Amino acid sequence: MPRNVATSRGSGRVHCPVRPAPHGGYGCGVRFSALRVRWYRGYLMGGSLLMAGDNAEHALTYWVMWQLYHSPVLAGFAVVSHWLPHLFFSIPFGSLADRFDNRRIIQTSLALFMLVSVGWGVLIVSATLQPWHCVVLLVLHGFASALWQPADKVMLLDMVGTKDLTSGIRLMATGLSLGQLVGPAIGAVLLFTIGPGIGMFVIVALYIPFLVYLIRVPIDGHSRRAGAARPARPSVRQVFGVLKEVPRFPPILAMMLLQGSVGLLIGTAVMPLLPEFGELLGQSDSGLGYGLLLVATSLGAIVGGIGLEAIGGVRASSRLAIMGTIVFAASMLVFALSRSVPLTLLALGISGLASIISMSTAQTVIQLAAPADRQGLFVGAGQTTAMGSRVGSGVVIGALGVAFGIPSAVAVSATALLVVSIALLVVVMLWVRRDRIRPGIVHADPMEALD
Repeated sequence: MPRNVATSRGSGRVHCPVRPAPHGGYGCGVRFSALRVRWYRGYLMGGSLLMAGDNAEHALTYWVMWQLYHSPVLAGFAVVSHWLPHLFFSIPFGSLADRFDNRRIIQTSLALFMLVSVGWGVLIVSATLQPWHCVVLLVLHGFASALWQPADKVMLLDMVGTKDLTSGIRLMATGLSLGQLVGPAIGAVLLFTIGPGIGMFVIVALYIPFLVYLIRVPIDGHSRRAGAARPARPSVRQVFGVLKEVPRFPPILAMMLLQGSVGLLIGTAVMPLLPEFGELLGQSDSGLGYGLLLVATSLGAIVGGIGLEAIGGVRASSRLAIMGTIVFAASMLVFALSRSVPLTLLALGISGLASIISMSTAQTVIQLAAPADRQGLFVGAGQTTAMGSRVGSGVVIGALGVAFGIPSAVAVSATALLVVSIALLVVVMLWVRRDRIRPGIVHADPMEALD
């Protein structure tokens, strides 16, 4: 048996190494291994419901704001306000995740989500909604999302451990994609049955199961760090301190550059542009055609996440994350240039599959390469680039769209991402060649995650 694999005495059960195996990457290859961990399945369901509620609320609020004000500025602010808190507050919120009970942090974010939904409902039902109300509620919603993310990642690692983290993150990403898929559908049903005002109160019910479940969960995000020094209090210096420290961890640096490039060049800017692509494909009068465009990416992500777990043996590494991004960029380029409905749907489906590979793998690498006593800070740094950079994607594609047209703008952005990803892959391969570990020896060096 290889030196880096151990068995439980008397049980014959094989366990994964805490650090990466010599051949590179993380994970044991057990199918759906995280689902075997106690408390994880309920946690996965709660996170999926949260995302469904989040997206159902977006579906209703965007519709209401446009019907009342027809303001492109307000619509643009809705997108910016969601990602801007991730850019400026992910690291401070990550520091909170290192210090405090992450169950309570997530419950606080859930309470904010619920408060915002109730606020929308009251203002819509009473017909007193004003633009400034929209601004305040959108900002609070963005803060709730930013507060949740680092605590969620720290909780996942504490819940499933290092050996099942790849599976845990991948399945959670799949669950969130499912929430992104069904959320707008729920919002549409509520909109055309009971109306957006009452619908907001119904959305609150989607957050309650997770809120209650976290009361029962005995894991706080810190149980695997017993004996570790208590992190320092959050401060402005920590923000710059962790960013200065990132270059000491090449896998983390590579993943931050990768995810930052995805967020800046593509991000979530394509989704609002689907109506124009629908017109180019002759689907502007077809609700079914436009609906297929909307769900293709999420369906691809769900199929990809479940498929990878069903296959098993897919280890997380920096090179896998980058190769996933290369496929994502190439599929977005095909999407931008395609004038065929089947080819466009296929390209969007592949982009969703590749995106979940890249995103979940990058997150696994960051968490397992990060210092154990500062998981939250490094996760927060990763969220700053992965999600905070999405603020700029609308600006980048919007500016290119004004100059060249929307399809060409997406094609240029996808090509730029393709070039950046290939260049980063070359750099990582050079790093690996320079620091290649000797076979048969297990190191605690985070450089191994690059392989």
